[in-house]
Amino acid sequence: MDADKSLREHLINYLEKLHTHMLLQDAVKDLPEELINQKPGGLPYSFWDMLEHIRISQIDMIDFIHDPNYKEMEWPKDYWPKPGGKATKKMWDESVKQYEKDLDVLKKIVNDPKTDLFAPIAHGSGQTIFREVLQIVDHAGYHIGQIIVMRRLADNWGK
Repeated sequence: MDADKSLREHLINYLEKLHTHMLLQDAVKDLPEELINQKPGGLPYSFWDMLEHIRISQIDMIDFIHDPNYKEMEWPKDYWPKPGGKATKKMWDESVKQYEKDLDVLKKIVNDPKTDLFAPIAHGSGQTIFREVLQIVDHAGYHIGQIIVMRRLADNWGK
C-alpha cells in the first residue's frame, strides 16, 4: 500500500474510531440536562466548560492549519467559556454538533491528497499539519477522559 495513503487512513481512523480513547459523542451520550452546568467532585470546571474547551481548542487548531490569516488566541481566556456561564440543553447539543462538523473539516484536509502533511505551515513556526492532527487527537482524548471521570464523580457513568 502507498505510504501516504496509509498514513492518511491511520490519521482518519484515529479521528473517527475507538481505539484506546473514547469518542466525544460516546462520552457525552445521554448526559442528563441537570448535569450540564455541574462541577462534580469540587472540580473548577463544569461539563459545559469542558465540552466548550474541547470544541474551541479543536477549531483553533483547525483554523491554524488552513487559515493563512490565523490570529492567535489568548491563553487561557479564549479557550474556555466565560467563567460562571451557564449552558442550556440547546447550547450543549449545538456545541456537540459543531465539534463534529469541525472534525469533518479536519478529515477533509487530511484526506485531500494535495495536502502535504509534513510541510511546515506557512504562517507557523515549524508546525506541520501532521503534528497538529496528532495534537488534536491527543488533546481531545485527554479531555474526553476527564469527562468520563467527571461523569463517574457525578455517579452518572455505566448505568
